[in-house]
Amino acid sequence: MRNLRTWFLTGLLTLLPLWLAWLVVSFLFGLLADLSRPWVGPLLIGLSRLSPELFGWLLNPWVLPVVALVGTLAVIIGVGALTRRVVGQTLLGFVEGLIARVPLVNVVYSSARKLLDLLQHPPGGKGQRVVLIDFPNRDMKAVGFVTRLLREEGSGRELAAVYVPTTPNPTSGYLEIVPVDRLTPTDWSFDEAMAFIISGGAVAPEAIPFERPRE
Repeated sequence: MRNLRTWFLTGLLTLLPLWLAWLVVSFLFGLLADLSRPWVGPLLIGLSRLSPELFGWLLNPWVLPVVALVGTLAVIIGVGALTRRVVGQTLLGFVEGLIARVPLVNVVYSSARKLLDLLQHPPGGKGQRVVLIDFPNRDMKAVGFVTRLLREEGSGRELAAVYVPTTPNPTSGYLEIVPVDRLTPTDWSFDEAMAFIISGGAVAPEAIPFERPRE
C-alpha cells in the first residue's frame, strides 16, 4: 500500500503540470479559433459546395477549428507586420482618432493601450521600477510596477502609482497609490518579475528583499 501511495503521488505530480499546460493550450486554441469562425465557416461551406469532389473534406469537424486558428494567427501577424510600416501606422492613427471621439470607449482603449505597452516594454526612467508593497496588509508583500510618481496635495509627499498584477494573468490586477518611503526596492528586472508572477512564484531567485531598508 505504501508503494501504491508513493506511485500515485508521483504520477499525480508528474501529470498535473501536463494537464494544466493542456488546459491553457486548449483554452487559447479555442479562443483564437472562435475569433475567425464567423467568416471561416461560410468560406469552407462555399468551397465545399463549389467543388464537392475537391473540397468536400473541408466539412470534416476537425477542419473548421484548425483553419479558424490559422486564420486568426494570420490576421494577428498581418496586423503586426502592417503596424510596423508607415501605412499601418497611418491606419492605426486614423482608427485611434475615431475611438478618441467615442465617450467611455476612448478611456478604456487608451488605458488598456498604456497598460499593455507597460507590460510589453521593460519600464525605464527614474520612477518606473519593480518594487514590493505591503499588500493586502503590512505582514504580506506583493510584486508591483511603479508606473508614475505623484505628489500629495498640501504636504508635497512623494507618492507612487503601483500596478500590482495578478497570477497567472498579469494583464489584470490592482492599482495602488503608495508613499515612496513605504516601497521595498528590488534589483529585479522586468522579465524576472514577470516570470515570478506568471509562474506563481515557482521561478524566483534564492533570496528576495522583504523589509524596507532603514535609513
